[in-house]
Amino acid sequence: MDLDLTGKHALVCGGSEGIGHAAAIELAQLGASITLLARRAQALQAAAAALPCKHGQTHGVLAVDMTDAASLQAQVTALATAAPVHILVNNTGGPPGGPAHAASTAAYLDAFQKHLIAGQTLVQAVLPGMRSAGWGRILNVISTSVYEPIPNLGVSNTIRGAVASWAKTLSRELGGDGITVNNVLPGYTRTRRLEQILHDRSAATGKTQDDVARGMLATVPAGRFAQAREIGGVIAFLCTPAAGYINGQSLAVDGGRMQSI
Repeated sequence: MDLDLTGKHALVCGGSEGIGHAAAIELAQLGASITLLARRAQALQAAAAALPCKHGQTHGVLAVDMTDAASLQAQVTALATAAPVHILVNNTGGPPGGPAHAASTAAYLDAFQKHLIAGQTLVQAVLPGMRSAGWGRILNVISTSVYEPIPNLGVSNTIRGAVASWAKTLSRELGGDGITVNNVLPGYTRTRRLEQILHDRSAATGKTQDDVARGMLATVPAGRFAQAREIGGVIAFLCTPAAGYINGQSLAVDGGRMQSI
């Protein structure tokens, strides 16, 4: 099986922690050079220093806010011009919880900017390099809510669905250029996002966070939360040559929680 990413350059968003950093580690272990993108420069530097570097790779960081479209476009375009990006991992923290009907229009606009508009900006910046190479991987980390909406995550459910539709459209447009576009849909995973969900549900129901966690795990056949590295491994595989005929798919990595086929 061809899992070799030697000579490939991966831009990993949200790469300072959680699923993003776990994916970066897995990609680096397969030989890719990594640029980590997030807001906090100090956290990025520490995360980059922890990446494997056994194949002569060079790793770097890009500190930029995903809501600043002009700066994001300028910085990623400059990066991709200097070192063409072959792998793009779109990964951004989810919107705050709450019912859809109660969310402000500002909350929807903010989430749309962070997830879909930022993703579009990134794709346009890296696409020339992918097309020139005749090879590319675009991987979006979204949510199982694109298949089954999650209670009390109204804004997230809405925006994640939009990103999934965008990605499916891109997959059909770019497949002929040797570029695949896929989505990974993490289930309940031990990250800061899970901590926030536990906190919010505890506050909304009056239950302890342990009780909330037990209720969530009762819906997961695997009986446990995922580790970030388990999601990162799936992301990395979809970016390898071996996964070259997988395109336009949304793959749930949720321990069997979703009930739909």
